[in-house]
Amino acid sequence: MQEVILKPANPFHEFVEDLFAEIGKIRIRKMFGGAGVYSGEDMFALLDDNVIYLKVDDALRDQLQSEGSTSFEWTNPTTGQTLTMSYVSLPENALDNPANAVAWARKALAVTIQTRRAKVKSPRRHPF
Repeated sequence: MQEVILKPANPFHEFVEDLFAEIGKIRIRKMFGGAGVYSGEDMFALLDDNVIYLKVDDALRDQLQSEGSTSFEWTNPTTGQTLTMSYVSLPENALDNPANAVAWARKALAVTIQTRRAKVKSPRRHPF
């Protein structure tokens, strides 16, 4: 009989799942050094260093930054170049207010869905 080894639960991931419970079933998938938060196939949030970053467009970025939120920045380890990504932190006052957190998360999910729909797929190339 093969021994089953369970991975220890990540307390921050459990906190995020509880915080966004009203959205419905979400899943958290590890990626690079952080994790993505998904509703269905749509990634609407990014977790990094115990900070929740929400997917934004320009309007949502402005709203969140007016609440004191900061943009997620990633530094390329090879080039040292820092890029500002399309994710902004959840306002601190939403961390202990699930209704407020869910309202922000729903806006981020709407941005994610809108972005996915706006992407134009390139035509398939046919081999010669």
